[in-house]
Amino acid sequence: MSTPSTYDDRQAMLSSAKAMLDASPNLVFVDAFFADLNGVLRGKRLPARDALKLFKSGLRLPRSLVGVDVWGEDVIGNGLVMETGDSDGICHPVGEGLIPTPWTGDSTAQVMLMMGDTDGSPFLADPRQMLIEMKDRCAAADMFPVAAMELEFYLLARDTDDQGRPLTANMGATGRRVSDAKLYAMNELDAFSDFFSDLYAACDQQGVSLGAAIVEGGAGQFEVNLLHQDDPLRAADQAILFRRAVKGVADKHGLLSTFMAKPFGDLGGNGLHVHMSMLNSEGENIFDDGTENGSAKLQNAIAGLIDASPEAMIFLAPHLNSMRRFQDESHAPTRLTWGYENRTVAIRVPNDSGKNRRFEYRIAGADANPYLVLAALLAGVLDGVSNNKTAPAPTTGNGYLTDAPRIPTSWRDALDCFAGGKILSPAFGPLFTQVFCALKQQEMRVANSRVTDFEYDSYLQAF
Repeated sequence: MSTPSTYDDRQAMLSSAKAMLDASPNLVFVDAFFADLNGVLRGKRLPARDALKLFKSGLRLPRSLVGVDVWGEDVIGNGLVMETGDSDGICHPVGEGLIPTPWTGDSTAQVMLMMGDTDGSPFLADPRQMLIEMKDRCAAADMFPVAAMELEFYLLARDTDDQGRPLTANMGATGRRVSDAKLYAMNELDAFSDFFSDLYAACDQQGVSLGAAIVEGGAGQFEVNLLHQDDPLRAADQAILFRRAVKGVADKHGLLSTFMAKPFGDLGGNGLHVHMSMLNSEGENIFDDGTENGSAKLQNAIAGLIDASPEAMIFLAPHLNSMRRFQDESHAPTRLTWGYENRTVAIRVPNDSGKNRRFEYRIAGADANPYLVLAALLAGVLDGVSNNKTAPAPTTGNGYLTDAPRIPTSWRDALDCFAGGKILSPAFGPLFTQVFCALKQQEMRVANSRVTDFEYDSYLQAF
């Protein structure tokens, strides 16, 4: 049974919240929210005077809210609505507790929550609870993950073209619209320096640790590295807070930001890359043995990840648009491969040694739920190490041209692969599997009922 993390120290959060409220006379509201299964933030805006109640007694919200679809509609088939009378759970503050939202000025603060059952037990349909569960199972096997995430996003204009499609943003004071990709270009970073200055300041105030920012391969596309954390919960929490900060700061600057996996069919998609090493209770990196190739357990872990990846695709590419990223020569992997210092494969092992020995998992999109991505990776690593699995030979050269199995790119097949899988669904349990599968089935039914503009343009008058 999963247990709260020491990182989620409620007494420390209460003391910190009291101090922040005393020092913030202009604070009017507190946004209290959790991430649902899609990673969409759900919650309430409360008067600041009621904020301390969150830390003493929690916030009651319907348990079914964890499993609503991406549009916020109830999923009747998940077993949490009619069968239970749409009963409440109790949401408690987690992570850093009460923190600022600097893009709103000093009138609003925020606090992240996690859903539990009213009897105090974990509610294992909550994605953050599921990550705790996987983290605890790794700890029982003397494995303690260290993780960092890299997230890609686009900055867009608020207006659209005459067909309603998004437009790239204007480049700061130049007024010139971003029209092409300028990979690693410093002048484009300069043009958006005000945005990035505010973003880094906002994240610093929230305890979100950022590393380098770069210009990515799409017009108006950027990547920011989040620094590694020795608790996967903190790594996932920071990814959630980072996405909210990017949106808030972009709005302040008159921009629209998106982590949508493939907002433009002819430009690069947005990825979420995960770097992960694994320590034992002595603080030793079990992926390092002093050699250039890394330890046997690194190979075991990679083998487990490769086996688990088809079952994990519904978490890594969870939406209708998500599968569009996986195109040959696109910097999104298309085959279940791994290799040393190779960015054309699904799992890259950087040329680092000692405590820095790690893998980089490159399949997930930026629209994925960070809790479920990390939970799936931990389950895969645990399966590979526990069963002493053997990895295939590392790929050298162009990973798109190998004969390794292709990454599944059918939305429906991805869900079926998870539901019938032998690794992730048993690890995540029947409650999670029922709620998550019902959610995705409903989203697929809605998507399949919609006729696109492309179909009208192509076929309405042709036949």
